[in-house]
Amino acid sequence: MDKLNEILHELGISKVKLAKFLGVSRQMIYNYLELDSINKWPKDKKVLLLNLLGVKSPEEINKIKITTDYIYEVDNRLNSLCKESSDNNNLFEGLGKKQKILLQDIVELLKERIEDENNIEGYYILLYLYHYLQSIDNSKELKYILGYVSKAAGFTKPTEFVFNEEQQFIFEAILFSAFSLYNGGGASKNKIAASHERFVAQIEHKIEEKMSRTMELNTVKVQALKELGYTEINEANATEVFEKIAEIQSRKVAS
Repeated sequence: MDKLNEILHELGISKVKLAKFLGVSRQMIYNYLELDSINKWPKDKKVLLLNLLGVKSPEEINKIKITTDYIYEVDNRLNSLCKESSDNNNLFEGLGKKQKILLQDIVELLKERIEDENNIEGYYILLYLYHYLQSIDNSKELKYILGYVSKAAGFTKPTEFVFNEEQQFIFEAILFSAFSLYNGGGASKNKIAASHERFVAQIEHKIEEKMSRTMELNTVKVQALKELGYTEINEANATEVFEKIAEIQSRKVAS
């Protein structure tokens, strides 16, 4: 399953998009990916995933090599199977005129960056942008960064504040100082090594928290199996077990 997670990450397939493709909730995707074998997935979901990856058996997943061509092949299959490849009208459904124009402009800019399959840097810029958008609701500072970039590029007045004015003001001043230090050559790798070490430590701490979450999910899975009287998850009981896992998780939230 580590290989599958690695492939999905390199392909840029988010849990949300995979959940939509498989017709399940995002939480269910996390549960699927915690299993030690794809053979324990519900049969219909396993077949869908194998078709998406262009392989005939779970064993072939370990032989997959990520190339630019492969990324586009999978993306085309994903769009085709999701019935999104030939009709983008649904993309703008329910939006106002101003929102439609903005989204159309964004799509066109993104398309220009990614349509050249040899532009690997362009691909990763969009991939990181995608990660940025996925994370933006978890940190108000990410919104302030967008405001700073818009102002620095001359698109927005420097005195305009659409978020928390005081916090945005302070953040922009700090960010300006950081960029001035960087561009002025006053920062060297040796001088800021300690700061980067703290950054690495913080990321590693987040990874540890994620591992803790994985252990928690494993505990819930064991509890679900016990309550249902099963010893393992298989194709026959997978749906029932996952529903029980969701039920147990909802109990904890309610309590």
